Amino acid sequence: MKKYQMELVVKEIYFLSDGLLHMVLEPENGEMPAMSPGQFVEVGVEKSKTLLNRPFSIYNRNDNQLELLVKDLGAASSALREYHHGDKLRVIGPLGKGFFTDKRKPLLIGGGVGIAPLLYLARIYKELGVEATIIFGNRTAPSAEIVDRLSKVAKVEICTDDGSMGFHGLVTDHPLFCHGAFDIVQCCGPLPMMKGVAAKSRKEALPCEVSLENKMACGLGACLCCVEPTETGNRCVCTDGPVFNINELKW
Repeated sequence: MKKYQMELVVKEIYFLSDGLLHMVLEPENGEMPAMSPGQFVEVGVEKSKTLLNRPFSIYNRNDNQLELLVKDLGAASSALREYHHGDKLRVIGPLGKGFFTDKRKPLLIGGGVGIAPLLYLARIYKELGVEATIIFGNRTAPSAEIVDRLSKVAKVEICTDDGSMGFHGLVTDHPLFCHGAFDIVQCCGPLPMMKGVAAKSRKEALPCEVSLENKMACGLGACLCCVEPTETGNRCVCTDGPVFNINELKW
């Protein structure tokens, strides 16, 4: 899929709970390029005074808009909170390899801000005539805005560490994971959670894909910062991933 360097304009910006930022970006002219669920973009955050671009999952995409869900984790992500309607951002994408989609019965599992690529994935499934089920794990009750958007494209189950909403416990302990009739598991979130999901998927004999979040610099496979050991040797997460079948990984 062809990569584009775009100058996008901030159309809307929302401050959510858990330190999350929802940004809606639009091109000044033309349409957004085609993008697959699970791919990402590199964003130049000039207000952060940092040299390198920063990678962000594609939260949603349509012909005229790109949406990002950002957690405040450092100088660049924090600086995005200083942007306003009409400001411009330099964006490169789409990058990487996304999730596999076909007419199966998918179980999507997201942890924290790892839920971001699963909204777009569930939407694409819905457009294919497939209702996905999402298990959304969070420390506490997640943003109502995120849950509402997910609920419009999938069946949603919430897990919380503190029991404030939905199932009290880990996503791997949710009853649906054990007894749901699913054909594939697709997951994004903290590494310990993804490893737990991978182990449970193997036990249940379910195919499983995970979206890795290794630290990246260039996003183009040149700097080798995001290398992941796999069964076929070291591979760059930014170009060979971020989505991998768990059978490819040394987990």
